[in-house]
Amino acid sequence: MKSYLSVKRNIIDETVIEKSRFICTLKKVDGEDEAKAFVLGVKQKYPDATHNCYAYIADEGGFYVKFSDDGEPQGTAGLPMLETLKAKNLKKVAVVVTRYFGGIKLGTGGLARAYSGCVSKAVDLAGISENVLSSVLKTQVSYSLYPKILKLLETEKSIKISDEYLDNGVAVTFAVPVENKDDIANKITDYSSGKSAVLELKTECLEYL
Repeated sequence: MKSYLSVKRNIIDETVIEKSRFICTLKKVDGEDEAKAFVLGVKQKYPDATHNCYAYIADEGGFYVKFSDDGEPQGTAGLPMLETLKAKNLKKVAVVVTRYFGGIKLGTGGLARAYSGCVSKAVDLAGISENVLSSVLKTQVSYSLYPKILKLLETEKSIKISDEYLDNGVAVTFAVPVENKDDIANKITDYSSGKSAVLELKTECLEYL
């Protein structure tokens, strides 16, 4: 998996539909254990709720997937919530929609629209980020070349991680998508007339806003 989409930030959003309160809690998670702990934590936060329905896609590959109607009619809550996450191509995300029943029945179609709508609204509020398999690189350049390297990183898809100011130059640590690694390294080598080597420290999935 070279890239995946997830939410930028965690969200708690409340909607009232036909006197029922729907509280949507959305979170970016890293693995099924974290997703399970998140769901349990929301249930403990709202123990008196009529329902705590949930859905999650806990990994970047989309293999750890689960949902629950938590007492709502089958197929009216957890599955519509999950399908909303899938429709937005999200991974590493979990959501719980807590319902406090307000006395008016919504019907199966109304329930499905309510639960999916709450999730869709929360995702819109949270925003979506792209997470890309990236090479974390380090190079040391002269002070005179440093501004040019910064300009290069600004024009490329990159994340500048740190600068270390040394007596004879600046050590720059940054990340780029793995497929761009060689191109960036070649440009830095050319700019420095072969004086600045580019070292790959590791590869990992990083968030590009």
